[in-house]
Amino acid sequence: MEICYRAALILAFAFALLDVGCAQDALVPAIITFGDSAVDVGNNDYLPTIFKANYPPYGRDFVDHKPTGRFCNGKLATDITAETLGFKSYAPAYLSPDASGKNLLIGSNFASAASGYDEKAAALNHAIPLSQQLEYFKEYQGKLAKVAGRKSASIIKGALYILSAGSSDFLQNYYVNPYLNKIYTADQYGSYLVGSFTSFVKTLYGLGGRKLGVTSLPPLGCLPAARTIFGYHENGCVSRINTDAQQFNKKINSAATSLQKQLPGLKIVIFDIFQPLYDLVKSPSQNGTRSTFF
Repeated sequence: MEICYRAALILAFAFALLDVGCAQDALVPAIITFGDSAVDVGNNDYLPTIFKANYPPYGRDFVDHKPTGRFCNGKLATDITAETLGFKSYAPAYLSPDASGKNLLIGSNFASAASGYDEKAAALNHAIPLSQQLEYFKEYQGKLAKVAGRKSASIIKGALYILSAGSSDFLQNYYVNPYLNKIYTADQYGSYLVGSFTSFVKTLYGLGGRKLGVTSLPPLGCLPAARTIFGYHENGCVSRINTDAQQFNKKINSAATSLQKQLPGLKIVIFDIFQPLYDLVKSPSQNGTRSTFF
């Protein structure tokens, strides 16, 4: 929960940069989310994939103490962010029965665990590729128009868009796929992913999205899977994987700066979640915890 909380603080800080303030109960009319397991609120429950979070201990600290499809024991950073921005409920997973009627007015969540910038990897994982998430967003706009009428355009324009992707691309694809890591360097693969990111942003912009927050990669080398598979039973994080993550973060920051110059009216912020989480892992006691969370 500490990690979720810290990530939410990063998001809230970025929202100030996005200038989302307005005279409403909630600071934005809606929150629309794309990406992977870090922000999936249950879409994978409705897919034929092994990447699901519909069983305990997932959800044990959530409102009703039951699994919700979130890959977390409680609230995700996006849930806490929604509360911080004044929402009384959370935007539903688009594939769930809850994504209908007035529930659509506060946004929707299209994220899918094991998805990412690499479309082929997402398809192999039977997750929802980002391209399909955008197609669902188009469907959502049609449904929203039926519910909100003329107000739908202002909801789409004023909404806050969140994108979280990249972790699965590296940990569940690049590092374990010899057809990739023997041919391409991590830097080259990162450039490929950034190309996908750029395409995604341009398409979203064309569909009306103007305020976009994007998470950087976390310290991937500190994740349990990375330490188990690539750490060779040594203590601490896998430095080379963290270095790859930092290099990717530099690339995506540069791409975001370029996109903001190219696309009039676009406000895009990259949330640096690498350093706060790395500090938490390296010095847990100084950050109010007894042990690391990775």
